[in-house]
Amino acid sequence: MISDPKEFLDEIKLRKKYVDDCLEKCLSESSTYPTLIHQAMRYAVFNGGKRLRPIMVFEGAVLGGARKEDVIPAACAIELIHSYSLVHDDLPAMDDDDLRRGKPTCHIVYGEANAILTGDALLTAAFELLAGSIQISALKPENLLRVIGEIAAAAGSRGMIGGQVLDLQSEGINIDYETLRKLHRLKTGELFRAALKTGAILSGMSEAGLSALDNYADNFGLAFQITDDILDIEGCEDMTGKPVGSDEKNQKTTYPSLLGIEKSCQLAREAVKACQENLSCFGEEANFLRNLAFYTLIRKS
Repeated sequence: MISDPKEFLDEIKLRKKYVDDCLEKCLSESSTYPTLIHQAMRYAVFNGGKRLRPIMVFEGAVLGGARKEDVIPAACAIELIHSYSLVHDDLPAMDDDDLRRGKPTCHIVYGEANAILTGDALLTAAFELLAGSIQISALKPENLLRVIGEIAAAAGSRGMIGGQVLDLQSEGINIDYETLRKLHRLKTGELFRAALKTGAILSGMSEAGLSALDNYADNFGLAFQITDDILDIEGCEDMTGKPVGSDEKNQKTTYPSLLGIEKSCQLAREAVKACQENLSCFGEEANFLRNLAFYTLIRKS
């Protein structure tokens, strides 16, 4: 368990600030022509967020012996992809949410058409950043090419988008545990996996190390999603920043609706325990990731 939760939360805040500073440099200014789309892009990205995915990129890089500075574009690219997915998730045709992180969603502020274009722009900007990484001399081109493929697959029809399709298809019907697990492994877990492996691949980590991180990310994604489902029932809107009960409103099967709260919590604890086992091949340098897994059990947002 985390010895000092407050100290660990402070550590996350420091890493989040570092990510925000990096994103500030990577994104076009809001005054860039045409201004509306660049204002909307910045609104979507800087509208709060935990920055867990770019933090994972940095952690994977450090575990493999690379410098954080060398993977900044890749870390920011992952966050832009995550931000685009949230903009599109919130649209009336998807989850139809008016709040995200306690603020009006992008389509509420800028209109539905502009929100769609904002998501498109963030996705393409992500790959522009990745392509620009070829200029970083410390990175091997073959590793960068592999990372681009990993991220594209994680964000595409065999990953996040595929998971969203399954999510939409599953509304209003009862699905079994295996289908639910597959849905969230694609929709949520794949980008976590890609984030952690991105930094590690760019660092030149061994295949054995990458396999361990792959398993960690899978278990982390499960624990994270279960907590998300529970917060949608028991959470406080002021803390979560989004309407409580949206899963029920959209008639979605969740871990609590399928297994109950108690069994869901047990499953999350088992996933976190597995995370610790997955990191056994690493030393103290993986302690942040160990604590991050425990953090999923106590987070309130």
